[in-house]
Amino acid sequence: MAQTMMTPLSKSAIKSNGMFASDEKLRRAKVSSTNYVFKRKEIKFLINREQHDRLLKLFRGIMCEDEYGLSTICNIYLDTEDFDLIRRSIDRPVYKEKLRLRSYGTPGNGDRVFLEIKKKYKGIVYKRRASMTLWEAKQYLEKGERPEKKKEQIFNELDYCIMHYHPVPKLYLAYDRTAYYCQLDEYKDVRITFDSGIRFRQDDIKLEDGDRGEKLLPDDMYIMEIKIPGAMPLWLLDMLTEVKAERVSFSKYGSIYQKYILPDIMRKVQARIDGRILPAETSRFEGKPEAEEKAAAADEFKTAV
Repeated sequence: MAQTMMTPLSKSAIKSNGMFASDEKLRRAKVSSTNYVFKRKEIKFLINREQHDRLLKLFRGIMCEDEYGLSTICNIYLDTEDFDLIRRSIDRPVYKEKLRLRSYGTPGNGDRVFLEIKKKYKGIVYKRRASMTLWEAKQYLEKGERPEKKKEQIFNELDYCIMHYHPVPKLYLAYDRTAYYCQLDEYKDVRITFDSGIRFRQDDIKLEDGDRGEKLLPDDMYIMEIKIPGAMPLWLLDMLTEVKAERVSFSKYGSIYQKYILPDIMRKVQARIDGRILPAETSRFEGKPEAEEKAAAADEFKTAV
């Protein structure tokens, strides 16, 4: 797949030249080694730059940018060989889950990362995350070796997820995020994030190999995500109405799967049905009779859709 490289934001460009590296290291150091459990609603909106800028003006005195400012969030999404997790998620079941490895900035082996299970049940998001170094995460995912002294319940859940799905790295996904928290005491758990510069790659799926990738959205579009423990505050509803923000059902991984990954799978499957086996696929069908080969390809076509 041809890759269109992102034009880095100014802060990302500074970071890539090593001038911002110390701040990124500090950010990762300040995120403690504690394991976390989150439970909340997550409501998403697709907005343009004009709406984004108007919202920031409306936020004054209510929402405040967090201490980290603009940061780059890097993820590896793990899935089954046949993308069962994301395919199930796209079908919008009552319960769904995803597994990902996350870092803040491009990490080295000794930097802290987070292995997360993100579950959604009846509209409520439950996120379990365990912190460890990148090296420990590799050892755990590749060899099943738990980080030293990590015997918490979250790791029991991770163990089960890994044994059940046998996940492998399927997608690298990065974006630039600015987060805001509410200054009003009664709404202190309200958090809003703006994600832009969403990019991805299906090759070289490693956190340590940089945040390059192909663009998912135009440069002037943002995914705004409102994270709340309960009902939406009326003052926030009024702001969204004023800028005409429309709620969307949007998954970054799901969108990439539907727009890029699934069409590529279908193209390869159709080629096999037509008898045009692609070079990379030859070994899977070597020695099979033609009828059996086409039947296997047809079965794979049904599975893909």
